[in-house]
Amino acid sequence: MENPKKDVFPPQHQNRHPGKESEMNPAPVYEIESYKAAGKLLNKAAIVTGGDSGIGRAVAVNFAREGADVAIVYLKENDDARETEELVAGYGRKCFKIAADLKQESEAVRAVDYAKNMLGKIDVVVNNAAVQYPQNSILDVDKDQMAHTFESNIFSYFYTTRASLPYLAAGSAIVNTASVVAFKGNPELIDYSATKGAVVSFTRSMALSLAKQNIRVNAVAPGPVWTPLIVSSFSKEEVKTFGSTVPMGRAGQPYELAPAYVFLACGDSSYITGQVLHVNGGTII
Repeated sequence: MENPKKDVFPPQHQNRHPGKESEMNPAPVYEIESYKAAGKLLNKAAIVTGGDSGIGRAVAVNFAREGADVAIVYLKENDDARETEELVAGYGRKCFKIAADLKQESEAVRAVDYAKNMLGKIDVVVNNAAVQYPQNSILDVDKDQMAHTFESNIFSYFYTTRASLPYLAAGSAIVNTASVVAFKGNPELIDYSATKGAVVSFTRSMALSLAKQNIRVNAVAPGPVWTPLIVSSFSKEEVKTFGSTVPMGRAGQPYELAPAYVFLACGDSSYITGQVLHVNGGTII
């Protein structure tokens, strides 16, 4: 998919959260043949949360193409995780699947410890897992939803980062997934937008905290991207026109995000920390 079209997606909705990539129509595009790997992550070890599908899958696959072994953490999407494992293995790299509920600190610790034991080390941490539940008004966002969204989208980043830190050496990198809505807001995603704003502040603060240890912390802020989160969050009619309002007139595909994560994880960005890369189809921030 060298020149993405201005997609109009078939109406669809999945009644479970998170959704399954294997049931999406069309399937998200997680890699392209024209990508030229250059060994930017050769023999590195990375942990990617939400790595079973969507942006996380694309990141795991591109990391493997660049020479990294990967541990992917996911909630319960075993079929998607198995496919990602096979894709990574297809590039001659190791991939370990870890099912864990990162809302629980003990689960995050277990996942990170298992990843380190299997990989032998951790050089890169990608905090990417997230949920969103659109509501028409803050009056519809009850305490349970708000707690669940914050526990999933920012508490998990704290837990995973804290568990990983003892294993990270100078030169390691942490890459967090923020969102365009952290900067421009969204009237139907109030709690989600708030968590993504927290991710930006977390990124900046951790970058300052870890600078003297030469551990870099940055973030990627996606715009609308075709992932299972979309079909499990929005109505059929909203999915049909998803991404059409950005300047480029279309949703992004996961493969278009992955190179930003590679850049922030590798030595090419050795003088960059505390920053956010905006990959959003032309929205001016």
